Amino acid sequence: MESKPLTTRRLSVYNLRSNPFRTASLVFVVLLLAFATFGGSLLSQSLKNGLGSLKERLGADLAVVPLDHEADYEGIILSGQPEKFYFDQSIEQQIEQVEGVSKVSSQFFISTLAAACCSVPVQVIGFDPDTDFVIQPWIAKVYHEEIGDGQIIAGSDIVLNDTGTLKFFDDTYKVAAQLERTSTGMDYSVYANMNTIKMLVAGAREAGMNLSVDVYGTDVDRSVSTVLVKIEKGYDADTVTTNIRRQISGISIVKSQNVFASTANNMDVLLAFINTITLVLWLLAILVLAVMFSAMTNGRKKELALLRSVGAARGKICGIVLTESLLISILGGTLGTVAASLIIFPFSTYTREKLGLPYLLPNVAVTLRLLGMSLLLSFASGPFAATYSAVKGSKAEAYISIREGE
Repeated sequence: MESKPLTTRRLSVYNLRSNPFRTASLVFVVLLLAFATFGGSLLSQSLKNGLGSLKERLGADLAVVPLDHEADYEGIILSGQPEKFYFDQSIEQQIEQVEGVSKVSSQFFISTLAAACCSVPVQVIGFDPDTDFVIQPWIAKVYHEEIGDGQIIAGSDIVLNDTGTLKFFDDTYKVAAQLERTSTGMDYSVYANMNTIKMLVAGAREAGMNLSVDVYGTDVDRSVSTVLVKIEKGYDADTVTTNIRRQISGISIVKSQNVFASTANNMDVLLAFINTITLVLWLLAILVLAVMFSAMTNGRKKELALLRSVGAARGKICGIVLTESLLISILGGTLGTVAASLIIFPFSTYTREKLGLPYLLPNVAVTLRLLGMSLLLSFASGPFAATYSAVKGSKAEAYISIREGE
């Protein structure tokens, strides 16, 4: 039987197999390192993507809502929490006349029921196609026609049936298109023009849903939920907000920059925590690997000395130890990134709900880049941690090491 040459790689594999517990322990440390690196980078990038998406989708500079309903409006935008509140639609015309206002567009909110009359309980947002400057640019990315009466546009997280329709208040509505994911409350909402909203309101009344107006007491047919405002160039949000408050009472104003800033501040705290944990785990992993490789090399003095005594060069000894560390890193790094993927991707919706922040997974190209960087760091961690031990082990004199090992 022909014997195989004892190459550096083959010797390294034999050594790793000879002590499976030690090998498994080292692999596990690298696995944790890779898991933290890839998982942490995915979480960080997803939060940054979500923040960017939120900034893009806010659209309007200001949102005027009934008094004390700022939190309800922000809940619709950030989490898609179904809400309904109204004031008289004449306020839209009043706001349009305010100094510093460039554009205005009203929206109407209605929340469907978690009952047999409705497919799903969602927030329905009605908008005026003639004046809207927030929703239609977003819709145009997936639907290039005018939204007809009786048609609706569904957010990315709305589950559709096989017929491409949704039922609200016992009436069926055709879903013209489904929007791209934004990681905001818009993903859980449904959009329609005002004529379709009137159909929904009629159905809601028949279903016994309370649509009483809580501010001005006017009829719901002459009411809106919010008026979105675009500010003229040369004016700032604070000035226009003051101008609106001087002329109109009984309202609250939500500044988009405040919604964005508040979310960004919360996200900065979370990102700092994620990055700190990742860095600490990386440093601990390197330290643990260095200690374990040092102990492993000290315990193999006799083995390494025997190799030196039969003619193995110091570079050969050093190469064996570094190859072992590289093989351990490759296995641990691969397993760690796979484990992170199996948790991050399937549970992204759950993660977003628990975080309560905009959360949008990166595209394939960015994900592959993060994966490559994580694998590179993981693969390099073992050889980096083992370098000192490898050099030290290769410098030991054969005779002395053999006597010490006896």
